[in-house]
Amino acid sequence: MARLWALRHAPTHFAMPDATTSTGSPGAGEPPLSVVIVSYNTVALLARCVRSVLTDAPPGTEIYVVDNASRDGSADMVRRAFPAVRLIANEHNSGFAAAANQALRSTGARYITLLNSDAEIRRGSLPRLVAFLDDRPAVGVAGARLIYGDGQFQHSAFRFPTLLMALVEFFPLNHRLVDSRVNGRFPAAAYSRVFAIDHPLGACMTVRRDALQEVGLLDESFFLYCEEVDWSWRFKQAGWQVVHCPDVLVIHHEAQSTRQRRGEMLVQLYRSRYRLYSKHRAGWRQQGLRWLVRLGAVTKVATSLLPTIGASTTEQRQQSRAEAAAYREVLRL
Repeated sequence: MARLWALRHAPTHFAMPDATTSTGSPGAGEPPLSVVIVSYNTVALLARCVRSVLTDAPPGTEIYVVDNASRDGSADMVRRAFPAVRLIANEHNSGFAAAANQALRSTGARYITLLNSDAEIRRGSLPRLVAFLDDRPAVGVAGARLIYGDGQFQHSAFRFPTLLMALVEFFPLNHRLVDSRVNGRFPAAAYSRVFAIDHPLGACMTVRRDALQEVGLLDESFFLYCEEVDWSWRFKQAGWQVVHCPDVLVIHHEAQSTRQRRGEMLVQLYRSRYRLYSKHRAGWRQQGLRWLVRLGAVTKVATSLLPTIGASTTEQRQQSRAEAAAYREVLRL
């Protein structure tokens, strides 16, 4: 019944290249892995990302770069430096989900990894990932173990969002709650083992092709943010396991693309959260989120304007005004 629900609610119908047998066992000539990288104005990091994949990829791995109309020469760099990479150069920024789907429709690989352009694969991770999934046919989605550029731990496994998590985000009365179960986090000590999660951070997540054919593509109504949460929700509703895979280690420099337009991305974040709740938390939870966000946004507008009174530099005053403007836009959603 759960898998029938997923089929009926899959947002995009598609046909992927037929590369496997009906039993799900590897087919002749089938690529073991496809790595899909969506990029937007991160040319230097993109080069490091692609190089890390090429260095670690098992034989036969496909690599796609879908560039969302970058203005920094990203597409030209890929053409010049990485001719073996399959480049899709978009003429406009279509959003993360739509861009990733372009590659997902093309690949016939057994497993597909979505990798942020500001991430780097550590040596040995991709062969271990393929072996991990080969040994666990019930796993539809696998997340990775992420670290920051300085080697520090980064949360990459989460529970599905709740109103309590939204409350903690806007009103962190106790800073210890931010990294706690209350806020959807798992303890750092757990990341050394395999465990079930609700969804991984989208910076690096791998899906099984058989599961993808059943569940469907990313929902393109999410321009940015929450698309991996919605996707994981649908995989779980269809009966597939979603797990953390400690064998995959990734350096994630985090938000290198989105920080270029902080205010716009803040608005996009809450637009996507509203969309997510309309799909999976409809009813009183959906209305509760709107009231919490409105209350939080009003508070943020007030507190962001306070620094402008005593701000010592023009830059600080501009940043405070920009933050206030972004939260005022959130109030209009």
